[in-house]
Amino acid sequence: MLFSEDRFVQRDASYGSIEVICGSMFSGKTEELIRRMRRAQFAKLDVEIFKPTMDTRYHQTDIISHDSNHIPSTPVDHSSAILLLSSSTRVVGIDEAQFFDDELPNTCNTLANRGIRVIIAGLDMDFKGRPFGPIPALMAIAEHVTKVHAVCMRCGAPANYSYRIAKDKQKLLLGEKESYEPRCRACFYRNNE
Repeated sequence: MLFSEDRFVQRDASYGSIEVICGSMFSGKTEELIRRMRRAQFAKLDVEIFKPTMDTRYHQTDIISHDSNHIPSTPVDHSSAILLLSSSTRVVGIDEAQFFDDELPNTCNTLANRGIRVIIAGLDMDFKGRPFGPIPALMAIAEHVTKVHAVCMRCGAPANYSYRIAKDKQKLLLGEKESYEPRCRACFYRNNE
């Protein structure tokens, strides 16, 4: 028997997995999460999708991509609530994971050890180009990591940085095209020196 944080599991038990979709703003992270969740729905798997309560940019409950694709979700304040709300689920989706608490990796491990496929989308770096929230820890424990790129608004190269054009310097600033633009490494650091 193997020990799991919340229960013992048999060695031959069906294990789930953790997938992380990360990148800069406007890179298609939410679009890819919605695509994977819809495929699970087409396969008639029970799915549940979560997002942080603080993310109300497009809708109070739905997850909506920049391309206006959407899928219903459940807003939660803390990652531990995901464990309570996903008991009969086969696939769990989590959007804007960078805004969750540092317990999110433990929550995802618990879900995966219960045989649940966990798909997470979020920014891997903040507006200063530093690792963001629980995403680095999630990338370390994930079986699959997909890094998606936007297009640099300055030169057209692949972009993996979220450059803040708004003057606000607080770490968490929900915003869209009026506040951020994707930049490649050269254009990001050229403007941050």
